Formats: sequence, C-alpha cells, structure tokens
Amino acid sequence: MRQIVKIWILVAVMVMGGALPPQVTGDNGITAQWCAQAKSKKKSKKDKKKKNKSRESKKSRESSAPVTSLASVPSIGKTNTATIVPQQTTNALLAVTIPKGVSNQVLNYQAIRVNYNPSLRIPNCVAYELTATMVAMADAPGHEVRKNYNYAKDSNVKTCPENWEYRGSGYSRGHMAPAMDMRWDKTAMKECFYMTNMCPQDTKLNNDHWRVLEERVHRWAKRDKRIMVYTGPIMGKKPKMIGKDKQNIAVPEAFFKVLYAPEQGRSIAFIYPNSPSPGSISKYAVTVAEVERRTGIKFSSAIPKQQCTVTDWE
Repeated sequence: MRQIVKIWILVAVMVMGGALPPQVTGDNGITAQWCAQAKSKKKSKKDKKKKNKSRESKKSRESSAPVTSLASVPSIGKTNTATIVPQQTTNALLAVTIPKGVSNQVLNYQAIRVNYNPSLRIPNCVAYELTATMVAMADAPGHEVRKNYNYAKDSNVKTCPENWEYRGSGYSRGHMAPAMDMRWDKTAMKECFYMTNMCPQDTKLNNDHWRVLEERVHRWAKRDKRIMVYTGPIMGKKPKMIGKDKQNIAVPEAFFKVLYAPEQGRSIAFIYPNSPSPGSISKYAVTVAEVERRTGIKFSSAIPKQQCTVTDWE
C-alpha cells in the first residue's frame, strides 16, 4: 500500500510540474501536507492565468472603443492636422486668377493661400477654407490667444514690409485672413500675423464694421460646415503710399470679401470703402461679378456670380 501511495505522489508531481517533496514516505501526515501545498500552487497558477486573461480583455475593449469627442485629439500641429485642416494648397476652389500685368507671388501657408503683390507690398487676395470644426476649435476653451502673437516680417519674401513701417501712418495693420479664424492652431495663428497678410486699413473700419463682417463669416462657417473665404484690396488709379520713405506700401481704396458655401451652392460678396463704414452688412453686399469687375481677379467657375442677398445667409 505504501508503494502505491509513493507512485501516486510521483505521478501527481509530474502532472503539476512541481518539485518532489523533501521526502516521500508512507507517513500520512507528510503526504497530506504536501498534497495540500501542491493543490494550493495549482490554484494560484489558475488564478494568475485568469487575471492575465481579464487584463488582456479589458485592454482590447479600450483599444477598440470609438473616439466620440473632439477633446480626445491630443494636440493640433503641422504633422497631425490632415483630418482637421483642408488642403489649402491643392483646393481648386481657392485658386484665383490675377490679372495680367499685376505683380503676384503665391505663398502657401498652413491655413491660408496668399497672392502677394511684391510691387505694392500688400496681398492681391488671401484665400482659405474655414470649416465648422476649425471654428469650434477656435472658439473652444484653450484656443490660441491673439495677444501672444506679434506682427512679423515673412523672411521668405524680399519685399515683405516690416512691422514698424506702418507706425505713424494713421492706418492699422489690417488682417485679410482674420486671427479669430486661425485660433485653432499655433502655426496658423503665427502665419496669419505675417505682414504679407496685411493691408493698410482705416482703424475705425478695422475695429468696427469690418470686424462685424468677420464675426458673421465665422458664425456662418460653423452653420454651413465649410465656407471658402477670399479677401483683398481694391486699388485706386493713384493709391496713397506709406512705409519706408512714405512711398513703398500701397493704401487700398476699398476692400472686398467673397464667400462661397459649397454644400449649399450659395455665394455672396461685400465691398467696404477704406474708411469708417457705418450701417448693416446688407448695405455693402454685392455680387461676385462686381468684385471681379472692380479688381480684375477671376474666381472659380463653380462660384455663382450673381447672388448677393444677405437674407439667404442669415
């Protein structure tokens, strides 16, 4: 009988992968004690295996969970904005045709496309696509703050004005692509403060009614999912000049803003004189065709040229 017990113990050891007990004897106390230890080890291994399986299952569920909140995006930068930032450089709707004989240099920034006039030292037209996502991020807590950015010369453009050249001129550095639309990203915000995005603009116009129009565009983009925005100067025959030696930067006679909502197939344009311009935006609404006539710039053929009713946008 003792021999049979020993054999049974040896078989149990081999099955459970444990070590032999200190001594295998026929003593029932030692045998019972060792068997209890063996069973405890086997139970511990089973519990550990079950725990690991539970962790793997939880990890799998977490990795497959869908992202449902914009706040889950960790950061917005130049390398990970493909799904946030429209491809401004390849968006055919943003392409404009500048009249022959007008000096023009195309500058592709992260969020805006600038058609810059090296001779007049102001842009001919600044175009960008503004989406509802960009607006939501620009208005969300933690957005970029305007006061943290300074007007700067674009080092890639030889004729780009210096910030100080506007001082004492009586004109503001008027953003063609406004900072409020670029607050969603540091790079976009920095580049919209390049002087290649500025025109000499009447200070009261810049701070009041032109800003009202910019705020309206911001709101419309949020509602309409996306809007193409084109902004630029309208030049007189003999423009006033400011800047170094007071003869280098042309002062526009007026400003235009063209809007196109592709999803709705709707367009409108505005022309504001470069002076205090009181009254509602309806007073300054015109057709896209009128902007083309005044500037010589041609916009995409996809844009309706004759619409100009503000009520269609409100």
